[in-house]
Amino acid sequence: MPMVEELYGNYGIMADTTERVGQHKDAYQVILDGVKGGTKEKRLAAQFILKFFKHITELADSAINAQLDLSIKELPQFTTGENLPRVADILMQLLETDGSAEFNLVNNALLSIFNMDGKGTLGSLFSQILQGEDIVRERAIKFLSTKLKTLPDEVLTKEVEELILTESEHVLEDVTHEEFTVSGRQQLVKLVAEQADLEQTFNPSDPECVGRLLQCTQQAVPFFSKTVHSTRSVTYFCEQVLPNLGILTTAVEGLDIQLEVLKLLVEMSSFCGDVEKLETNLGKLFDKLLEYMPLPPEEAENGGNAGDEEPKLQFSYVECLLYSFHQLGQKLPDFLTAKLNAEKLKDFKIRLQYFARGLQVYIRQLHLALQGETGENRREQKTEENKIKVVALKATNNINVLIKDLFHIPPSCKSTVTLSWKPVQKVEIGQKRASEYTTSGSPPQKSSAGQKRDARQIYNPPSEKYSSNLGNFNYERSLQGKLGHTKKS
Repeated sequence: MPMVEELYGNYGIMADTTERVGQHKDAYQVILDGVKGGTKEKRLAAQFILKFFKHITELADSAINAQLDLSIKELPQFTTGENLPRVADILMQLLETDGSAEFNLVNNALLSIFNMDGKGTLGSLFSQILQGEDIVRERAIKFLSTKLKTLPDEVLTKEVEELILTESEHVLEDVTHEEFTVSGRQQLVKLVAEQADLEQTFNPSDPECVGRLLQCTQQAVPFFSKTVHSTRSVTYFCEQVLPNLGILTTAVEGLDIQLEVLKLLVEMSSFCGDVEKLETNLGKLFDKLLEYMPLPPEEAENGGNAGDEEPKLQFSYVECLLYSFHQLGQKLPDFLTAKLNAEKLKDFKIRLQYFARGLQVYIRQLHLALQGETGENRREQKTEENKIKVVALKATNNINVLIKDLFHIPPSCKSTVTLSWKPVQKVEIGQKRASEYTTSGSPPQKSSAGQKRDARQIYNPPSEKYSSNLGNFNYERSLQGKLGHTKKS
């Protein structure tokens, strides 16, 4: 190994031929070998390696490895051009170190190269999240979810934020939640929450703000579980989104953004932990439910309908709101009896009764519409119209079960149902048959790595097409003719 004098000699050779310094690879190799010497040799080698690094590109990998033997702290200075991915990968793999001092050096070095090239560094980070060892991927996620928000705006640009969102989506699509430990899933959820800006006031009139929240929440939902809670997102939806549900805007043509938001709330409500302002948030959810559960129309003096038309019953919305109310209501069982005044509870039961009566008519009509569509007409069942009828029947049956709970004395929130847009769990021969009503909150079955989440999705009917796809059946006219009206007392 070279001594101090030899290192100085080779340094002189390279320094004296500035324009042709790249031709002295042998001299540079001697300097690289200096990292194997004593303290003085290492100190000199550290200075000389960096000084001539950009001139000897053929030995770039050897120079980076030599510097790694000397000091992690100086590694960011080697991230020039195409060397950045190499340095970033090295630092990412060093995240598995257990030494606190070295771990802090690695984090600081990663922040340094982020300041130099945010987009380039992200590529290496997400590569490790997808392919690295468990401890590396978890620490990479933690770095993204905790350190990035400390970067200045000129580094964390909109372009970089969009790249984080896109790459996060790829991660969530390409791996199953079982591939991460509980800690890893928690960090992933935290990362997505950061991209959703849950600390900011929600702007329902901004399509970009609404779209970002929708996209981020959709990414996070598969990773919620009994150990990875959705509390933060559920709270945000109750406090910020539900009160503005009617004025949400979207850039996606034909998308029922209100229904999509309510479905996401449903998906998260099963995994909500302890909510800090539970009574307040449950109250907001209850108030929104009332908006979609109309009072029966007043009767005119001649016995007819005092209004121009019957209220429209929106079953898809009510299924979502009732389900979410049941899930959160389990955490505050006396909400309806102790937290509401008697007049408001009476009003709610009148609405429930009116909705339930209309529901029974609709369920009967759906059964009639679907009768005989088995056997010879089995192929006909596969049409979109019949799929819509089947989903409509599921939704109305779900609402019926949940409403019955609320008519108990005292009201209950114990029944569970399979949501209308969820697949029915198949039972293998020899397995115990599941209950007719099963919760949709159980974690998804494990699938092989790389399987796309979209491949597991089932048919999702267009929103609110139930009434218009039942042949000649007119729900509103039937309701008026068959039910009569209940006066509000």
